[in-house]
Amino acid sequence: MGNVFIVKILIASCLIALASWLAGRRPVLAGFIIALPLTSILAILFAYWEHRDMGKINQFASSVFVAVPLSLTFFIPFLLNRWLKMNFTVTFCLSLALLAISYLFATAVLKIDLTK
Repeated sequence: MGNVFIVKILIASCLIALASWLAGRRPVLAGFIIALPLTSILAILFAYWEHRDMGKINQFASSVFVAVPLSLTFFIPFLLNRWLKMNFTVTFCLSLALLAISYLFATAVLKIDLTK
């Protein structure tokens, strides 16, 4: 774990900290920033910088492309919470459960191997 790893941690943590801070002041802007594929952009850039293997970069990008629609199920309980008025813990746990169900659906029904 050299200096490059520490730089990656600092950049990623600063982005997360900025977005969570901004969420309390300008939630729409914070949501837009988080919706940007910043982590994918950084991960692809850092992975290429370290490994210089376009085959693996292409496989990585393809897996992100498949996973994004599945990961959106996490937000469904938060969207429905406008009407259901659940507390945070219930909403968050339900979101995690939907994410797990999406993962199981992708691996069992769609036969997508997300472990590669």
